[in-house]
Amino acid sequence: MAQLDRRHVLGLGVGLGLGAIAASQFSPALAQSETKPADVDAHGMSAFGDLKYPADFPNFDYVNVKAPKGGTFSTVPSTRAFNQSFQTFNSLNAFILKGDGAQGMGMTFTTLMARAGDEPDAMYGLAAKSVRISADGLIYRFTIRPEARFHDGSKLTAKDAAWSLTTLKTKGHPIIVTQMRDVVKAEAVDDATLVVTFAEKRGRDVPLFVAAMPIFSQAYYDKRAFDESSLDIPLGSGPYKVGRFEPGRFIEFDRVKDWWGTDLPVNRGSNNFDTVRFDFYRDRDVAFEGFTGRNYLYREEFTSRIWNTRYDFPAIKDGRVKQETLPDDTPSGAQGWFLNTRRAKFQDPRVREALGNAFDFEWTNKTIMYGAYVRTVSPFQNSDLMASGPPSPEELALLEPFRSKVPAEVFGNPYVPPVSDGSGQDRSLLRRAIQLLSDAGCVMKDGKRMTAQGEPFRIEFLYDEPALQAHHAPFIKNLGTLGIEATPRLVDPVQSQARRNDFDFDITMERFGFSTVPGDSLRPFFTSQSAATKGSKNLSGMSDPVIDALVETVIAADTRPKLVFAARALDRVIRAGRYWVPQWYSNKHRLAYWDVFGHPADLPKYTGAGAPELWWAMASNAATEQAK
Repeated sequence: MAQLDRRHVLGLGVGLGLGAIAASQFSPALAQSETKPADVDAHGMSAFGDLKYPADFPNFDYVNVKAPKGGTFSTVPSTRAFNQSFQTFNSLNAFILKGDGAQGMGMTFTTLMARAGDEPDAMYGLAAKSVRISADGLIYRFTIRPEARFHDGSKLTAKDAAWSLTTLKTKGHPIIVTQMRDVVKAEAVDDATLVVTFAEKRGRDVPLFVAAMPIFSQAYYDKRAFDESSLDIPLGSGPYKVGRFEPGRFIEFDRVKDWWGTDLPVNRGSNNFDTVRFDFYRDRDVAFEGFTGRNYLYREEFTSRIWNTRYDFPAIKDGRVKQETLPDDTPSGAQGWFLNTRRAKFQDPRVREALGNAFDFEWTNKTIMYGAYVRTVSPFQNSDLMASGPPSPEELALLEPFRSKVPAEVFGNPYVPPVSDGSGQDRSLLRRAIQLLSDAGCVMKDGKRMTAQGEPFRIEFLYDEPALQAHHAPFIKNLGTLGIEATPRLVDPVQSQARRNDFDFDITMERFGFSTVPGDSLRPFFTSQSAATKGSKNLSGMSDPVIDALVETVIAADTRPKLVFAARALDRVIRAGRYWVPQWYSNKHRLAYWDVFGHPADLPKYTGAGAPELWWAMASNAATEQAK
């Protein structure tokens, strides 16, 4: 059945190359190997100083440098970042809070550097041919390639890059503003030299987040407001430019065939399609029918019911459509129903735990989702950053100063949602929920559960996809057993986005994940500042000085072991807060596509399915006509 796996994952940064929302996949900031001194020009950056590829590397190992150019890749959105929606768009500005940004806009812009898909934390030169980092790690000097150009032929300079970073820091989406907090200034020494100065104790991933920011044309925006929603096609400099589009229905991107960056090592074997198209559907079932009718050609399936019951149409049987399952070994992150603690009725963690006890994951997974999923328990799910067992001595050293300020369980095994009997209404769990509610002052009156404030306990579940109704219904039924009046509220995507930006909801579904080396990207999700920032992704409204302090400890970690222990300590405190009702995750990519594509035999670990970046059309323009 429908779930949020990948489809509702938040891109925690903006490489946005061909829809790959990647900046949070990057992290810290030494652009040289550990044996190389600081203050020398380097061709790349990595978290703790390691780079796989030498300065003269011809291309990434995993690409097909002989992949043909041509054809069309068409799909429905499967990732989103900032103001983007899965179901619609009404703006071509995808980097601000206003509007619903179109998918794929990142393809139209270039960035200073590009990520390597087979390294967890490495980037290599794109618009910048090199970077020089000061010994203290606070000043980054990028050298812009002289051949870099905007689509109108004008030169892309350090002045454009400096203007872009300064503008994003002040007028960009709140997530961008938050993650650029430690950027002191960006200056152009001349057309070729960009100098970015960072604050002391800067977030470890801030320099690479900066290197993944889109570069805009200052001249273009001298005549336009950057922070306004618009359907005007912005002047880009990336491998694609905006082609045909109809707001809310589809958008196409046309490959720039004389693009200045085509033959750079980071681009060889990629950007192979002449046209990349995103189609938008308001309903998942309708979107599936669109795929079977060849209205679009590639689909990553996020609905286990459909995967298990509906892939038996004629094109599957005669081989015209392929199915493929690829492993997903990347960190899965948190997924669940997020409880808005800004509202008084959710401020007691006992209430939040009681609500969690009313969700029967085992029944839902077996009955609705064909047993395809594993329970999510941690924001660092499926990674070594997730806490387990009692705290290690290193974790205890970090947690001990907060002993009087956190629940006792933080110093024992981390919280894991209870396992039900799979009946759909586990009586023991519901009895425990009733006891927790009573202990929190939520008593029964006239057959109805009351909040601690003496009002009838009512909950509205906010969601924007009809297919999710099946997951809400049994949860809502169990809440009714507790005396809580819970109702689903299905709204259109635009209203959903607006209400979430304003934190105007009781409970809503979401998924987010972090890289293997998270840093400043944690702030928009967990800190007190983000709880009060409209448009942030701190949906639960976490505002805890202990969490704030531990986030800063993670950011300040200067070795991998320190990072791991700090993240595990943070994980324990977050999980003790019961801020969301954990749902599920999958460690597989389920792909279906019409048999007109090829892809590398060994896709790299950190690019997901690698589509469309690394794929190609086998039948050239045959796919193009069929996709229209």
